[in-house]
Amino acid sequence: MAKAFGIVNTSGNHIWVEGMQDYRPIGAFSFLGRYRVVDFPISNMSNSGIDRIQVFAGSNPRSLIEHLGIGRHYNINSKRGKLQILFADNHSKNDIYNTDIAAFAENMDSIQKMKEEYVVIAPSYMIFTQDFDVLLKEHIDTGADITLLYHSVHDATTNCLNCAYLSLNRQNGVLALAKNRGDEAERDIFMDTYVMKKELFIELINKARRLSSMYTLSQIINIECEELDVRGYKHEGYFAAITNFKSYYDANLSLIKYEDTKDLFDEDWPIFTRTNDSCPTHYFDTAEIKQSVISNGCIIEGTVINSIIGRGCVIKKGTVIKNSLILPNSYIEEGIHVENYVVGKHSKVLHCKELVADAETPGYVRRGDTL
Repeated sequence: MAKAFGIVNTSGNHIWVEGMQDYRPIGAFSFLGRYRVVDFPISNMSNSGIDRIQVFAGSNPRSLIEHLGIGRHYNINSKRGKLQILFADNHSKNDIYNTDIAAFAENMDSIQKMKEEYVVIAPSYMIFTQDFDVLLKEHIDTGADITLLYHSVHDATTNCLNCAYLSLNRQNGVLALAKNRGDEAERDIFMDTYVMKKELFIELINKARRLSSMYTLSQIINIECEELDVRGYKHEGYFAAITNFKSYYDANLSLIKYEDTKDLFDEDWPIFTRTNDSCPTHYFDTAEIKQSVISNGCIIEGTVINSIIGRGCVIKKGTVIKNSLILPNSYIEEGIHVENYVVGKHSKVLHCKELVADAETPGYVRRGDTL
């Protein structure tokens, strides 16, 4: 897809994952034991033939930058392709000004230098697969000014809160964008994914800056819906939006189910990530594993039930891990019961014999903590 370049948007002020986002942006969150959330939009672009990709880094970008590197692991064409990380140096202490429009405006020179006619913009807080080549062709065939990707959900009262949703007419024209407040179950959730011409994208950035320093890209498009031809395109397949701590927990554990995993992963559509050279997981005679995802490099002596264990974790003898997410390089001592918890990277649970939370409000052990 030489006609479009890609933007992975990590900027914005409407999504916050309490506790975890203090250390890193959502795109750098560990996912399913071996991936990072940002791997999904970049892999979608790479698989779609987009080999010039800009990643807009938000606050605390160190772990994101370390993971992305030069982008070689995303199968981007090494001769003509490029993964470029862009920053918003004028990051404001007042969060209302830290919008995607502000980040785009600050990096306008880099956007203007892109030679492709179209731009595909995708978020770093949603998990899905999408062929952007198909989306671009649909956009061109319909003659729309802007095409927005959306997913129909039936649980919007508890899911995708603070995401935008689309009001559509019968021809899939977008009448308006509004924030999901959880007041209706049936919603067409906007997936923060846009296709438009580069020149129109630049015009919208400049207009938003003139109208308000607080405007986001979705807000300026909402204003322009009456003047521009804005169309919706329905996404099919697995979809998860990480909008708070509970949604992060749920998105990970949902993929233990084979049906959901089959909807997300396809051998013809690989999800690329930075790989680590480590030995296979060592299962001792005392280990018991039921319906779980175990990454490589672990030492498992205890019981793991309906859980995800990240790379390099140690689960000692007599320990029971149930309905939990253990992030990489964590250590759980003997005889400990962990249930409905997220244990952060490099954490140690040594002296606390029971970590049990309600499934609706999962617990969290912070990165690097020792309990």
